[in-house]
Amino acid sequence: MLIVVLFAGYGLGRLNSGTAGASPAAAQPTPSASAFDESQPHVHGTTAPIGAAGSAPVGGLSLSGGGLTLSPLSTIFEAGRSRKLEFTVDGPGGAPVTTFAEVHDKPLHLIVIRRDLTGFQHLHPVMASDGTWSVDLTLGQPGPYRMIADFTARVGGVDVVTSLGGDLTVAGDYAPVTVPDPVRAATTDGLSVGYEGTPSTESTQPLLMTVSDGAGKPVAVEPYLGAFGHLVVLRQGDVGYVHVHPETRLVDGKVKFWLAAPSPGTYRMFFDFQVAGKVSTAAWTVVVS
Repeated sequence: MLIVVLFAGYGLGRLNSGTAGASPAAAQPTPSASAFDESQPHVHGTTAPIGAAGSAPVGGLSLSGGGLTLSPLSTIFEAGRSRKLEFTVDGPGGAPVTTFAEVHDKPLHLIVIRRDLTGFQHLHPVMASDGTWSVDLTLGQPGPYRMIADFTARVGGVDVVTSLGGDLTVAGDYAPVTVPDPVRAATTDGLSVGYEGTPSTESTQPLLMTVSDGAGKPVAVEPYLGAFGHLVVLRQGDVGYVHVHPETRLVDGKVKFWLAAPSPGTYRMFFDFQVAGKVSTAAWTVVVS
């Protein structure tokens, strides 16, 4: 999806009621899939007001917020076996909400991660007419996991922008993995991905992502879900969450995000991007002092 300073450009997407469908991304110079002003730095998935660095609450840590409650139908999985994850987002009266705004082509973004910050998945469940969301999910290793639902719901004529989180469990011997050392380069699907910039707790800072082929030659990043990339940052220890979208235009071929950390600590950054029609994810460890 950690909540940072909230930025200018906060807005709402198209309203969606009923079954959610996919929208293919077409290559274009300026992607635009929602009413968010992507030329301004901002984050999605929280109802918190704009404030100073570190003053906003952390997202994805509670089952309830803004009068809404995340209600998974089942939370127990078997390692390596696919099964359907089903849940509802219940309103103040307990009934499932059925109307959501499309933000970046989807009415709901779902992040699933093991609590040691491994096994990252960015999914897009489909909602049935009764408000039940479902998606096929495979959790590869035993241990505790976190599901974080990021959405804008229409409740009583009011749009509630929030991210709610709940625990999932895979039975078995849990062997936590230590996060990798901080580096600025990552390799995924035969591509090299690096970033420039240093997150800080004192101010919003630019982060610029560069994608290159195996020979080090920059490659063209395509719009994916209405943006040139999606950045999810998760904090070690409590799996605090933020989902950041970049500016609408590339900067010398680089994808530009804006980020401010809410506290010192260790984080994992996950950068989803698309090249030649294929979506890949690069990941880095970042230590904020």
